[in-house]
Amino acid sequence: MTKVIVAMSGGVDSSVAALLLKKENFEVSGVFMKLFNFPRFREAEKSAKKIAKILKIPLIVVDFQKEFKKKVIDYFLREYKRGLTPNPCVVCNKKIKFGLLLKKAKNLGADFLATGHYAKKSKIKKDPIGSRKRQQKSEIIYKLLKGKDKTKDQSYFLWQINQKQLRHILFPVGRYTKEEVKKLAKSSGILELIRQESQDICFMTSTNFDEFLKSLIKTNKGKIITKKGEIIGEHQGLFFYTIGQRKGVKLPKGPYYVLNKDFKKNILVVTKNQKDLNRKELIVKNVNWISDKVPKFPLKIRAKIRYGHKLASAAIYKIQDTCLPAGRARYKIQFKRPQRAITPGQSVVFYKGNELLGGGIIC
Repeated sequence: MTKVIVAMSGGVDSSVAALLLKKENFEVSGVFMKLFNFPRFREAEKSAKKIAKILKIPLIVVDFQKEFKKKVIDYFLREYKRGLTPNPCVVCNKKIKFGLLLKKAKNLGADFLATGHYAKKSKIKKDPIGSRKRQQKSEIIYKLLKGKDKTKDQSYFLWQINQKQLRHILFPVGRYTKEEVKKLAKSSGILELIRQESQDICFMTSTNFDEFLKSLIKTNKGKIITKKGEIIGEHQGLFFYTIGQRKGVKLPKGPYYVLNKDFKKNILVVTKNQKDLNRKELIVKNVNWISDKVPKFPLKIRAKIRYGHKLASAAIYKIQDTCLPAGRARYKIQFKRPQRAITPGQSVVFYKGNELLGGGIIC
């Protein structure tokens, strides 16, 4: 029997993932990752244990608190201090869920690790070509696809996955909509045990993002200027502002939008004209291709510059930079139409139809 370990958070999606796999006659076990010692995470652990009991599957708890702090929280704070807007979920997926946890699952003898992500995967068999094809084996390539529920699709957060990882990953709820998942949870009696949905930044100790940052980063007030250099106010610390932000920019005769952050001079640049935020190009680094193979350029794609952003038609060009080490190439993305508030530090991802080709970090 095929053995699967499910990453169970105590939430509805991962719980239904375990339920679906059990119905498909997999040998299912659950694992809860202890990442913090906050009250809500202790409650989530209790929920995961109760749900595992209802599903009649074993559940183990693994303590990744030290690793999570080092690889995700410290990264998050380091990037904010550099003036960037990082995406910790992308890093968590790469280094914790599909890094440490996948390794743990394999050590426990599992064939697959399953999660509650709304995404799908498929595989294709690529036959060898040329005169030596009789001596060569067919190549199996795994593709990462959008989930059925386009409003809940989470493939955006999975762009750093590679073929070696994808081979051993399952996304059971990716074939369902959120409403269908909730109905399955209700009919199985597990929905009533779920206290809360996951939040965007799971390690926030406050519901107020600015207050959370204030508790971790020393701030420094400075000038707010227009793009013409006119001083019109004082900011509370550059870390609290994101490119394109309007809320929180409290200035008379507004609204104003954040146009730029100058960390060397500790200056916030704002504009009244939203068109100033539009850009047709960006530079991307640390690019990962899901297929593990670099495609030919220029490459026409549909790109998404942040999770909630709409896909936009674009083309990717490789930048020839001899100063960069091998395997660290940078790319230029040129959009058909200007995109609003392209933000350094965020992830930009590339699609062909429903297939996620890869992604990178906006410079």
